[in-house]
Amino acid sequence: MTETVGETRERIVAAADALFYARGIQAVGMDEVRTAAGVSLKRLYAEFPSKEQLVLAVLASRHQQWEGGLAQAAAGLEDPRQRLLAVFDFLEAWFRDDTFRGCGFVNAFGELGATSPAVAGAVREHKQSFQDDIARLAVEAGADESLGSQLALLAEGAQTTAAIAGRADAAEQARRAADVLVAAALGPR
Repeated sequence: MTETVGETRERIVAAADALFYARGIQAVGMDEVRTAAGVSLKRLYAEFPSKEQLVLAVLASRHQQWEGGLAQAAAGLEDPRQRLLAVFDFLEAWFRDDTFRGCGFVNAFGELGATSPAVAGAVREHKQSFQDDIARLAVEAGADESLGSQLALLAEGAQTTAAIAGRADAAEQARRAADVLVAAALGPR
């Protein structure tokens, strides 16, 4: 069976994502991505004429994974408070994954944010989207949208702590702090 262009593209993005996330974007060459994806260099460059375009595709894929993971964590939760806290449950599972190396967006920004306005823009859009999603959940729960910003900061701090200190319990600690903020904003249960 012949692979479609979309399937080949997805395979390239998945291979690049795994390599970039494990070792860093600048440490991985396009030839390595080609080998990992099992495509010719000609095919790789036909899909992604530049490494920056490949990085942007990886970030777009990560954004979709993030959105899907958050939606899955909150799926079926009727209590608006629990939907707000579900992000921390999602983070805890992610932090316990052996491949966890911090936030791929922060990592990309750290490597390329100063030299690639497109990458910096993609990272900013992702982070803003996350803050908007949490703010929407806060409003749905009956709180001010500023609660969403506070919870997003806790989640971002948990990601950094888990990556640098290697502490998966950062999500649990952040969830406890988030629970206090939610109770302060919405009152006791």
